[in-house]
Amino acid sequence: MSITKPPKKVVTLAYGCQMSERDADTLTEISSQKGYVRSQELEQADLIIVNTCCVRESAENKILGKIGELKHLKEANPQLKIAISGCMVQQPGALERLRKRAPHVDIWAGTHNIHEFQRLLEESEEKGKVAEVWEKPRETQESVPLAAKGKLKAYVNISYGCDNFCTYCIVPHVRGRERSRQPEEIVAEIRALVETGCREVTLLGQNVNSYGQDLDKAYDFADLLKDVDSIDGLWRVRFMTSHPKDLSDKLIETIAAGTHLCEHVHLPFQAGSDEILKSMNRKYTREYYLSRIAQIKAIIPQASLTTDIIVGFPGETEEDFEQTLELIRQVRYSQAFTFMYSKRSGTPAAQMAEQIPLDIKKRRLQQLITVQNAQSLAWRQEMIGKTYEVLVEGPSKSNPDRLTGRTRGYELVVFPGEAQLIGTLVQVLIEDANSWTLFGKCCKDMPK
Repeated sequence: MSITKPPKKVVTLAYGCQMSERDADTLTEISSQKGYVRSQELEQADLIIVNTCCVRESAENKILGKIGELKHLKEANPQLKIAISGCMVQQPGALERLRKRAPHVDIWAGTHNIHEFQRLLEESEEKGKVAEVWEKPRETQESVPLAAKGKLKAYVNISYGCDNFCTYCIVPHVRGRERSRQPEEIVAEIRALVETGCREVTLLGQNVNSYGQDLDKAYDFADLLKDVDSIDGLWRVRFMTSHPKDLSDKLIETIAAGTHLCEHVHLPFQAGSDEILKSMNRKYTREYYLSRIAQIKAIIPQASLTTDIIVGFPGETEEDFEQTLELIRQVRYSQAFTFMYSKRSGTPAAQMAEQIPLDIKKRRLQQLITVQNAQSLAWRQEMIGKTYEVLVEGPSKSNPDRLTGRTRGYELVVFPGEAQLIGTLVQVLIEDANSWTLFGKCCKDMPK
């Protein structure tokens, strides 16, 4: 009588941006080709993948702490494989330092060679510890499973790397220069996702607006959005992140004319002062940024606007900071992702004079949050009494007896409903709101 061995389990931990989450998903899919199945149980894992982030040193320290915690699992199960990948590993000179700090790790891989993960896993099973970090990216690989099938929502890379070199950002140094994927490959991937039940995709790039500039054809991001919008069975299309300097009228008009293109634009401004924007190397002015916002509002009046903001950048005066607050009040964002500047080794900003003291940065961040929370609350209170289309994603994290989903404008909605509504589009009447969430009741299912 033969005994069937239970499948090997893989647990994947992703830190950082949506790009990191997508890379972690790709690594998990690659491991499935070696017989691993997804799991959430660290104690029972046969393979643990940690896809890292290094955008801020505080984030890196948190990840290093988690990697250290995995040591006791390796001691309890010597057959366990631990793989570390991503931006933290890709930093120049980081691999040797990390290997010394975490000798219990079996596989090290950078951002440029995650498509080689199956080979690295096989080599580790045969030889033990393996480390491989390519100094530069090579040709974009389309043969690996780029996204997991069978999910309601999925991230889809349209480009890799970045050419902008903002002075606070490590991304171009760890992900390389911008490389666009071929449009037909992107569309084919999304069609395959839709065939397995995906209904919403988010197109990812460090700067989606500059997509296609490196391709040998007259084809830009607006053209790609039109092609994706035409895919049968796809209900919603989102994208991030947009760089203001490359947001064209053509792109805004394409969003307005689209059927499935969500009326939500995430447009980071980072700072409201021209002096700070110049120091950040953002390549636009306050006036230009506001002109782009005005164009969005003129062409897509119902658009929901979100942004990223950094406070306490080197040299930021009280006047500079006040200009940031004024810009927030003028634009009226539905939500803002706010950050207190912290040094990132390897970036020009880390070497700048006039670093802002921590207590001042904390005060400014709190002021910023207070202003934005009031704006977010006012935005959502104006939605009370109106009905919105919501894609039902699952049970609410704070109240499993209720359902949660998002509007086309990316507002989070919580409402009572049966589990069979998960994965459908419904109409929800908004009855209450706070600064972050809408609350309502389901009116009827959408005809999809």
